[in-house]
Amino acid sequence: MSREPRGPVSRRRFLALTGAAGLTLLTGCPGPAPSSPGPPAPAGLRLRAAPMRVDLAGRAVPTWGYGTVPGPEIRLRAGDTLRVRLANELPEGTTVHWHGLAPPNRMDGVPGITQDPVAPGAGFDYEFRTPVPGSFMYHAHVGMQLDRGLYGPLIVEPRTEELAYDREHTLMLDDWRDGLDGHTGHADPAEAPADDAAGTVSFGGRSYPLLLVNGRPPEDAAVVEVRRGDRLRLRVMNVAADTGFRFAIAGHRLTVTHTDGMAVEPVTVDALRLGMGERYDVLVDADRPDGGVWQIAVQPEGRSGWGRALLRYTGSDASRAPAVAERPAELAGRLAEYGDLLAREPLDLPAGPPDRQYDLVLSGTEIGGQSYPDADPLPVAEGERVRFTMRNTSAKWHPMHLHGHHFQVLTAGGRGPVKDTVAVPARGGEVTFDFLATNPGRWLFHCHNHHHMEDGMVRVVEYGPAS
Repeated sequence: MSREPRGPVSRRRFLALTGAAGLTLLTGCPGPAPSSPGPPAPAGLRLRAAPMRVDLAGRAVPTWGYGTVPGPEIRLRAGDTLRVRLANELPEGTTVHWHGLAPPNRMDGVPGITQDPVAPGAGFDYEFRTPVPGSFMYHAHVGMQLDRGLYGPLIVEPRTEELAYDREHTLMLDDWRDGLDGHTGHADPAEAPADDAAGTVSFGGRSYPLLLVNGRPPEDAAVVEVRRGDRLRLRVMNVAADTGFRFAIAGHRLTVTHTDGMAVEPVTVDALRLGMGERYDVLVDADRPDGGVWQIAVQPEGRSGWGRALLRYTGSDASRAPAVAERPAELAGRLAEYGDLLAREPLDLPAGPPDRQYDLVLSGTEIGGQSYPDADPLPVAEGERVRFTMRNTSAKWHPMHLHGHHFQVLTAGGRGPVKDTVAVPARGGEVTFDFLATNPGRWLFHCHNHHHMEDGMVRVVEYGPAS
């Protein structure tokens, strides 16, 4: 079946989405007024953070969000200017971080580093160009607010789409505790021994009663509709606070085209492993001659629990959904590994050794033997090629995220993927990446397990004069 390349959801749909709950189109005079209820940003979007209720399989529970969970999709094209007016209707301060984008430092949304928290009843205007296309996320960056539902997808379309596909869906994977009586997200002692067993892939040690896909529990699963013969693009995003996931679709293979929004040479696998903060774009051919309904499986790494969505062939005679807890064999199949992923557009790194190198041991919730805020900055100078080598001696995998930059993972093949979040395996696992210091400011480098981050697993990359 031949296909003409087509773009994803159009600009018209992006504008239509601004009418969704929590996100409204604004017009008004220029002149942003940071952390004040002043005039709106010019021709921007209004993102309202407020208490709300979310329906979890018929049970309405209180939480915080941007009108929906996930929040409304923000979609624009490479080169466009993102303009978002955050209105804070929460009882405490908040910010928005644009995960995976590289905005000017003052727009990064990190309290105490790039801006003061936006006070209750106040607002803040985020405005910056988005030159790089990809699959990104936005989320609160104050304490554990992300864990309550303050997150959403942000898609930057390329000016010219090279991929050929017929339909597109975004799937946001989350661990959920908010609004559920008796569940606080603390460690479950009975679960911890299995979580730390040798050889187990474990990203965190908390107990979460639900795993959600697009805000839906497995008993009320989100549905992805396809026609037989369609090629489907899925943007799969792990926005969980404490859980790494294995992702697969029963009866179908996944062709990886992007990781963290950056293009790779296509590689076909059975399953994905996503640390917190990681994203993968995959193509899926709806080629089952019998059609039917197929399990989209979301299995937590290293502990119990289960999430799912459903892939449904429109008009199929076989329409019965699989049992809620049915595990596809693909979960145990070939995983996408960093060594499999070759960057389509590697970073333009200068030849030779790096200008500056940091060897950082990840131990417990320390980076290089230090815990934030009692941690020295990691100085860099503009224009430098900087190398981070991380060796993880702890029992947990750590998904390490660098704000404000993309980096090149160095693999045995020499052309690893360009990413912004990378999972470092436990018990001696090692990952090295290089980045170009081309975005001046003070930038967070941290574990994207939000409990680890709150416990101090944070360092600050700080631009200064050349050494």
